[in-house]
Amino acid sequence: MLGSLSLFINRLDEEYYKGLRRTSPHSAEYIHLLRDEAKLVELISKVRQYFIRVNSTSEAAELSQLKVEHLYYCHDHIADQLAILEKGKDSAQVLSDLCTYVYQHGTDRSKTRAMLCQIYHHALHDRFLEARDLLLMSHLQDNIGNVGDVSTMILFNRMMVNLGLAAFRLGKIWDAHQCLADICSGRVRELLAQGVTTGRYAGDKSPEEQKAEKRRQIPYHLHINVDLLEACHLISAMLLEVPNMAAKGNKAGRKTKIFSRQFRKHVDSFNRQVFAGPPEQTRDYIMCATMALMNGDWKKCVDYLAGIEVWKLLPSGENVTDEINKMLEEKVKVEGLRTYLFKYSTHYDSLSLEQLCGMFELSKNEVHSVVSKMMFNGNLHASWEKETIVLKKIEPSNLQVLALQFAEKAANLVESNERLLDARSGRSVQKDDGKGDQKGGHGQYQRRIGTHHGSRNQQGGRGGRGRGTRTGGRGQQRSVGNRRNW
Repeated sequence: MLGSLSLFINRLDEEYYKGLRRTSPHSAEYIHLLRDEAKLVELISKVRQYFIRVNSTSEAAELSQLKVEHLYYCHDHIADQLAILEKGKDSAQVLSDLCTYVYQHGTDRSKTRAMLCQIYHHALHDRFLEARDLLLMSHLQDNIGNVGDVSTMILFNRMMVNLGLAAFRLGKIWDAHQCLADICSGRVRELLAQGVTTGRYAGDKSPEEQKAEKRRQIPYHLHINVDLLEACHLISAMLLEVPNMAAKGNKAGRKTKIFSRQFRKHVDSFNRQVFAGPPEQTRDYIMCATMALMNGDWKKCVDYLAGIEVWKLLPSGENVTDEINKMLEEKVKVEGLRTYLFKYSTHYDSLSLEQLCGMFELSKNEVHSVVSKMMFNGNLHASWEKETIVLKKIEPSNLQVLALQFAEKAANLVESNERLLDARSGRSVQKDDGKGDQKGGHGQYQRRIGTHHGSRNQQGGRGGRGRGTRTGGRGQQRSVGNRRNW
């Protein structure tokens, strides 16, 4: 045939995805187009084998990456039903072989996308540790902002979201929150290429940019459910923030670390409602569960969480919903115990271990472990006497409260001076205050498990604001000088 065979296959793949984007996902035509994907994958495999046979490694690597793009998002049971893979083949091994070939012979962009696809596939099948280790070893979080390819950055966002969902399904609440926090705090649909900019933000983009944004939208069958994403994010924030909010009342003069400012805004908004009816949406269920957990009623909290319907959208399995509810029940029991001790320990002189076990339906070893950890971390001033927790009434004096407040103000003053100095010298300060943009947020998660990328992205904006303040100051000095001359 005339022309480039690999280019022809790439154009054919682009036209296939273009047809999916222009077809209504709720029509029979869309289902008919999805059946053609297996034929397209088979054609890509045959052409790839041809280029390997003629020793054309660059074209073979490009087609290997093209095949990876059709396999990475499919769960095993979906791939079997669509007959995308040959019978008897393991999808993880097939994907690993294709990605290895891309790593050896592909371009930098192909290698980056192959790595993201492989991490996504591991996370989709709940292989969280393999996905996390692969992400850390690849150092993608260090240079993803310099890629300059918007579609690759969208794939990175999809990978981080899927990694967070995998962590949530396995009960790794802290990891799940770190992966989901920054994506869920912004415009989720746009960051995942599942919707276009609307409202007041639409006027900020030119017509060409809006057309490019529409072309970047992914087909409907690749979408990640936004309600499921919001549920996992808010529940993770709830399990971290509710004991933290309860501990704030027992620590006079001290600031507790804020895990999720967005979750606290939702709680404040819910508390300001004049009338709160029965929950209807996912967020309403989680806010009602939060109120119950803050009052120590863990059973009511579990009932609210079990009533959320989005658990049916998890990857199919016989007992996936039951396993999620069981995991959430265990987590809520532990965090309910911690919240109860934080909130009501000042009203007791002693607590019985058996009483706490009966209240929260936990074993003695679990209650002993939770309480001992709180004592060790200084969160609970108490001691063990056989099976009794003896609480110590330790309240800071007025001098100690003033000293703590002075220390906080001194730390804030030093921090502001450092910002001013770095703004003057053109450098940036590393500080984690829970705020950050899309890239900074992903780097924040990576920094906490071994890297230092997010804070550099976060503080670039602060440096700019510092310079703007200095410019305004000079303008004020010039205006005062003009008045004096006048």
